[in-house]
Amino acid sequence: MKEYAFGIDLGGTTAKVGLFTTAGALLEKWEVPTDTSNAGEHILGNLAKAVKDKMQENGITAEQVEGVGVGVPGPVLDSRIVPIVCANLGGWGERNVSIQLSGLLDGIEVLVGNDADVAALGEIWMGCAKGCRSAVMVTLGTGVGGGVIVNGRIIEGAHGAGGEIGHITVNPHETAVCGCGKHGCLEQYSSATGVVRCMKKLLDENPDTPCTLRGTDFAAKDVFDAARAGDALAAREVDEMTDTLGMALASIASTTDPEMFMVGGGVARAGDVLFNPLREHFKTYAFSSCRETPIVAATLGNDAGIYGAVRLIVGE
Repeated sequence: MKEYAFGIDLGGTTAKVGLFTTAGALLEKWEVPTDTSNAGEHILGNLAKAVKDKMQENGITAEQVEGVGVGVPGPVLDSRIVPIVCANLGGWGERNVSIQLSGLLDGIEVLVGNDADVAALGEIWMGCAKGCRSAVMVTLGTGVGGGVIVNGRIIEGAHGAGGEIGHITVNPHETAVCGCGKHGCLEQYSSATGVVRCMKKLLDENPDTPCTLRGTDFAAKDVFDAARAGDALAAREVDEMTDTLGMALASIASTTDPEMFMVGGGVARAGDVLFNPLREHFKTYAFSSCRETPIVAATLGNDAGIYGAVRLIVGE
C-alpha cells in the first residue's frame, strides 16, 4: 500500500477535500468551490487541480498516492459511474467519473460512491461504528439520506439506489408530493424541512392550542427546542416524527440486521429529545431479535464523507 490517499466529498456549493495517510490519519482538509456553470463542466477539472496543487505543495508524487475517492450526491454504479444528472450540481452527471478524473490525474486510481453511502463507510471505519462490519447511516438534513454497509461493503444496488432510505413510503395516504415525485416518503416527515412542514400542519389543525412557535418563522431546531422546554404541541410533533422514523428503521433492521444505526445531519444535533423517543418507537416496531440494535449519533460530522471516500480506496 502506498503512503497517501485523497478523499473528496462533492457538494452543490463546495467540495470538501482531505489528504490522508492510507492508515486513515487526516493530514489536511480544505474546500474547493463547486462550479456548476455549463452543467458542471468544470467540476472534475477543478477537483483534479485541487489534488495536484496539494501534491505539489507537499512534494508528493503520483507514485506515492494510492488513489482518490469521491462521494457524489447521486446514485453510483460499480464504484465508477454516475448514471444520472445530479440536480444540485447544475446538471452534472451521466458520466464515468472514475475514468475521467483518473485521466486528469495522470492515471491515479479514482473510485466513486454515493455521498450518504460514503459517509456511512467513514463512520464504520473511523467513527461511531468503528469495528462494526454492518451498519446503517441515516442523515437527517434538508432531506433524508442513507447508507447501508453489510459485511464491510456498501450496498449500491442494481440501479445505484441502494440506501435511499428517505424515499421509503411511510404514509400511502399522503397527498403532498415529495421532491422525488412520490407521495408519503420518509423524507416528508423526518427531514428538517419535513419537521417544519408537519409542525405547521399541526398548528393549522389546532388553532386554539397554545404553542410558543405560533406566529414565528421557525426551523426544525426550534421545534425540538420547544419540545425540550415542555411545549405540548411541539412535543407531539417530535413524537410523531420519531414514531415514523422508528417504524422505517425497524423495517430496515428486518432487511439488513445491522449492528448499529448511525444518525447524522443537522437534525441529529437535537440530542436526547430526538434519540430517546426514537429508540422507544423503534423497539415497538422492530422484529424481536433486532429490538436492542443501538441507535447512536454519528461522530465524524462533516468529515464523514472524506473519511469514507478514502476508505473506498484503501479497502480493508
